[in-house]
Amino acid sequence: MTRTSRLLPTGTCWCGCGIDVGIGAFWVRGHDKIAEGALLAAEYEGAVARLLERHGYGPDRSVTEAAVTTGRWEWCGHDGCTYAGTPESIRNHRSKEGHQGAA
Repeated sequence: MTRTSRLLPTGTCWCGCGIDVGIGAFWVRGHDKIAEGALLAAEYEGAVARLLERHGYGPDRSVTEAAVTTGRWEWCGHDGCTYAGTPESIRNHRSKEGHQGAA
C-alpha cells in the first residue's frame, strides 16, 4: 500500500459520527475501535483473518514480523519470550512478566 500524503485531522471524528474533536485529534475517545470494527464488518466479513489474508499475511507470512521490521514494534528480548508490540506495550509487558533485564 503506497501512501501519497500525510493524514491530517479535520476537526471531526474519522469514524463518521460527525462529532467535533480537539485540535490534532482524529477520534472521539474510543471511536478508533468503533471504526476498526466497522471496517472489518464492511470490508472483511467481520473477520480479522480475512483482513490479514487480503493484505498477504497468514500462517506463512507473519504480520508480527512485518510490524517489527518496520521499526514500529519490537520484540521483548527476554530469553524464550515471543511477545512483540509497541515500545510502550513492551515496557508494560516486561514489568508485568518480570522481564526488566531484557534488551
